[in-house]
Amino acid sequence: MFLLALVYLAFIAALLWFGVNAILIALIAGLLLLAQYYFSDKLILASLGAREVSEQEAPQLHDIVGRLAQTTGIPKPKVGLIESDVPNALATGRNPNNALVVVTTGIMERLDAGEMEAVLAHELSHVIHRDMRVMAMATFFATIASFIVQMGMWGGFGGGYSSRDRDRGGSSFALVFLVSAAVWAISFVLIRALSRYREYAADRGSAIITGDASRLMSALVKVSGQMARIPNTDLRQMEAGSALMFFPPISAGSLSELFSTHPSLEHRLQRLQAIEADLSR
Repeated sequence: MFLLALVYLAFIAALLWFGVNAILIALIAGLLLLAQYYFSDKLILASLGAREVSEQEAPQLHDIVGRLAQTTGIPKPKVGLIESDVPNALATGRNPNNALVVVTTGIMERLDAGEMEAVLAHELSHVIHRDMRVMAMATFFATIASFIVQMGMWGGFGGGYSSRDRDRGGSSFALVFLVSAAVWAISFVLIRALSRYREYAADRGSAIITGDASRLMSALVKVSGQMARIPNTDLRQMEAGSALMFFPPISAGSLSELFSTHPSLEHRLQRLQAIEADLSR
């Protein structure tokens, strides 16, 4: 977050130096981010075919979520289901009062009750930590940079300049475009690092809530092993919600960890082993 703040402060200074109407761009980007903050989860869930299920439809799932919510002292989230063989889970909601926990039929068929509890505790940790809000704040100026870059590709953004810069024929736009592209690229890597840290925090939260890190480790190993057997066509159908999911629905080794929203399986297991050792003391 500190590094992102430095990058964004430099970006703001550059925009002001080049005479860009930063207020106008910030307003546009702010509206886009508000829409993303309030509606992106609903769009993602709709694209994944998620549906809310009642206690009668999924009593075991509701029971686990209810017990975990009671343990952590948060309101019980809504519960959803995705008809997919891809073993995964995710949670959405800008705060604990607007949370929804979703699992696939694939993960329910493959994990036992203890492993499911660990996975759901991981997802509830995201809700407790308000990770959607954290990531929205982290991506604000990256969205502005991306907006400028896209406008540059569409032929410029004359309305984003002051009269002084327009009198110069918009010659500064090329420099603004390059600065924005650099800010977007750097922030992309830093935001991915922040996302991985939030996954580590959710793993730790699961271990603390359940009091047993081994169950989450077992779930990670099972899901990872099964993911490699899922057809690519099925994995691609889940890509829209990849950043929110318990385990990224991609083929093993297909993406460098530096550019991934999730830590590698090896690193997650190493962290959990250390947590398990601490809990056993």
